Amino acid sequence: MKGYIHSIESCGTVDGPGIRYVIFFQGCPMRCQYCHNPDTWEYGTGAQMTVEEVLAGFYSNLPFYRSGGVTVTGGEPMMQMDFLIELFRDLKRRGVHTCIDSCGVLYNPHNERFMRQLEELLPLTDLVLLDIKQIDDARHRELTGHSNRQILSFARCLDAYHIPIWLRHVVVPGLTLYREYLEGLGTFMASLHNVKALDVLPYHSMGKAKYQKLGIPYPLEETRDATKEEAHAARELILAAYKKARLADGAQPNPS
Repeated sequence: MKGYIHSIESCGTVDGPGIRYVIFFQGCPMRCQYCHNPDTWEYGTGAQMTVEEVLAGFYSNLPFYRSGGVTVTGGEPMMQMDFLIELFRDLKRRGVHTCIDSCGVLYNPHNERFMRQLEELLPLTDLVLLDIKQIDDARHRELTGHSNRQILSFARCLDAYHIPIWLRHVVVPGLTLYREYLEGLGTFMASLHNVKALDVLPYHSMGKAKYQKLGIPYPLEETRDATKEEAHAARELILAAYKKARLADGAQPNPS
């Protein structure tokens, strides 16, 4: 079996705990307006590689990753479920920490084949980095071209399976940098019991060059970058709403 791989980063430090071997899968159904990897969108391109080929660089430097592990990202890794399962099965045989960075948009409880694959994948998964782009469904459709309903359902599914998640959210001036949406995200987060961390990232426009190279118009041409201070303030708003909702239910806050 071979997967379509965009690229591999040998020293990831923000993609899960410890130093990570980060595998970028090719293919993504989402078209997020601020995506900085548009070159990963098209499925069926990139290098076709076996699990052995993908992990060769990881296993040859295994001591370097003892405190970390392997993270799959993209693109959307769950577009290649069979290959992803085989990859994680190989890693778990050696006790390696596994992490999926996903938008969750492919989750479909009505698709029997997908759910069978998911039931194989989740026991092999130690952590999910779940990107919630926008908590409001209508705004999410405008921002990504897709509803967020399956994404929020995926978060609840991970909660039911007791899979730890780190929630990620990008604050974009004029799109997601609003108190009501940030507080809504915090309230939703409080309904989950498996959230271990919250990452709020400032939007940046460094991906513009990729769009130019691919001949794709950049959707946020007039949008300024968000500042670190704005991202920090947004995170505080989310956490305040989260803690308020958790305490109202008599539960203790968890994530840092």
